[in-house]
Amino acid sequence: MTISKLLATASMVTFCLSTSLASAATLNVWVRTGIGESFTSVVKAYNDGHADKVELTQVTQNELVQKYATAIAGGQAPDALSLDLIYNPAFAAAGQLEDLTDWAKSLPYFSSLSPSHVRLGTYEGKIYGLPMLVETSVFAWNKDLYKKAGLDPDKAPANWDEIIANAEKIRKLGDDTYGFYFSGGGCGGCMIFTFTPLTWGAGADILSADGKTATLDTPEMRKAVGYYRTMVEKDLVPPGAASDTGANFLSITNGKIGQQNLGAFAIGTLVTQHPDIHFGVTLIPGVNGKPSSFAGGDNFVVTKGSPKTSIAKDFLQFAYSPEGQKIMAKYGSLPTRADIAADVLKDLDPRMQVGVDAIAVGKTPYTLQFNDLINSANGPWASFTNAAIFGKDVDGAFATAQDEMQSIIDNAQ
Repeated sequence: MTISKLLATASMVTFCLSTSLASAATLNVWVRTGIGESFTSVVKAYNDGHADKVELTQVTQNELVQKYATAIAGGQAPDALSLDLIYNPAFAAAGQLEDLTDWAKSLPYFSSLSPSHVRLGTYEGKIYGLPMLVETSVFAWNKDLYKKAGLDPDKAPANWDEIIANAEKIRKLGDDTYGFYFSGGGCGGCMIFTFTPLTWGAGADILSADGKTATLDTPEMRKAVGYYRTMVEKDLVPPGAASDTGANFLSITNGKIGQQNLGAFAIGTLVTQHPDIHFGVTLIPGVNGKPSSFAGGDNFVVTKGSPKTSIAKDFLQFAYSPEGQKIMAKYGSLPTRADIAADVLKDLDPRMQVGVDAIAVGKTPYTLQFNDLINSANGPWASFTNAAIFGKDVDGAFATAQDEMQSIIDNAQ
């Protein structure tokens, strides 16, 4: 057979294949490593029931944002991405995401979607990301240690004075049993997630609403720092907390920690992997007793110019359906839709409802410089929490961090 005939035959085969597959396509989606079964399970369910498919590529968590930016610049970006919501504003501002505004607002349940996720997915009035995975921070206590310390195991502390008093009684159990734990060794992500709610509940914040002004030094933040310093000074927190960069974030699972601020995901972890830990959960009290939470997780974003935006929308609608929401909740993700949350959770551990309740009082910092300000181990927030809580010069820690945060913001504008 001549080369021309071979090429003609190949072309015909290609034409036939493309014609037969015209009704089905694949949406390429990047996700961070360890994204968990809640996401992979809803993708599998979607693929099992649809002609179009979602194909996942896992990228190392601390490399995902940089690789996505590089892929966009090189014209090799995936169709969509499950992106930590804190980075949504930066990619939207750079014009690298599809505008989902009209479609999103047409969803009959749009107003019930996680408000912090929608807020972080919005830039200059347009919506570029919608909630995919919802996470909140909550307060947990070990009921067995409460009981051993003479405390009511079924009574959640209502404020930080009670938390400290309870921690003191638990510490008296001796040895390596401690009343409280937090990952404070330069883990900016840990501390923004578990510590900032103390000030948010009292109406203060570390950044202005538009993210252009550092507002770190407030009476509320000083009070929050004071509570944590007190616990450290009274030996109510293990010494290792000062150097823990997040590796021991779930220390409550060792049975030796009386109280800890955690992610709601830990509820599922404790139930399934540590059934010997009897625990309670409640909302994190602010320094004035009013609760708050960090609303975290991922937003689903579509790369600007992707020809498969319609498939992305179809997948999202499946994920938002009662079936999709139940699949994701089964594996630990909180419902993204408040209107059906009760039904989604009715057959699951009732403590997960606390994580859902936290969504209503949750906040997420809105800034285009989140990594430089907050997440970086050498950034001003991580350095501040470490120095202010464990160091000797509290005033200096506040002044330095306030100046450095404002400098980063100003230099980026």
